[in-house]
Amino acid sequence: MLHGIALLPNRAEKLLEIQSFIQWISSLISDYLYVGVFAAAVIETVFPPIPTMAVFPFAGYIASQNNMSLPEAIGLGMAGGIGATIGSTIIYVICIKLGRVALLRYLKYAKISEERLAKIEKWFEKHGDKAVFLGRLVPVLREMISIPAGLLGMKPIKFLLYTFGGSCVYGVALTLVGYYFGLVTIDLF
Repeated sequence: MLHGIALLPNRAEKLLEIQSFIQWISSLISDYLYVGVFAAAVIETVFPPIPTMAVFPFAGYIASQNNMSLPEAIGLGMAGGIGATIGSTIIYVICIKLGRVALLRYLKYAKISEERLAKIEKWFEKHGDKAVFLGRLVPVLREMISIPAGLLGMKPIKFLLYTFGGSCVYGVALTLVGYYFGLVTIDLF
C-alpha cells in the first residue's frame, strides 16, 4: 500500500508537466497563429504525448475568435498539415537509418519470424500508400505509421505525398471543427 502512495505524487507531477506543456503549446498557437500551429504540429507528431486535439481544434477556435475568414482557418489547418508532414518525415528518416536489421533484432521479442515479416512487407508494398494516407486520419496511428513506412523502405516521394495529403485533410478537418465551434459559441453569447 505504501508503494502505491509513493507513486501517486510522481503521477501527479507528470500530469502537471504534461498540462503545462499543453498550455505552452496553446500559447504558442495563440501568439503566433500560422507559425505556432506549424511548430505545434511538428512537436506533437515527434513527441506523441501531446494530443492532436490540443493543437488543431484550438487553432480553429482561436481563428474564429479573431474573426479570421474560412480560407484563413483552412490555411491554419494546412500549416499544421505541413508541420505534421515534417514531424512524420523525421520519424520516417530515423526508421530508414535503423533499417531491417534493427527491425529483425527487436521483432524476435514480439515473436514475429522473418517469414511473417516478409508477409508484412509484401502487404505493406501493396497497401502501404493507403495505410500511410488513412493512418494520418486516426489519432495515435498518425504518428506510428511512419515507423513501418521507414523500416520497410517505402519510397520517400510516395511517403511524402501520402503523408502530406492525409495530414492536411486531418489538420484542416479538425481546425474547421474548432473554427465552427468558435462561431457557434459567439452566436450563443
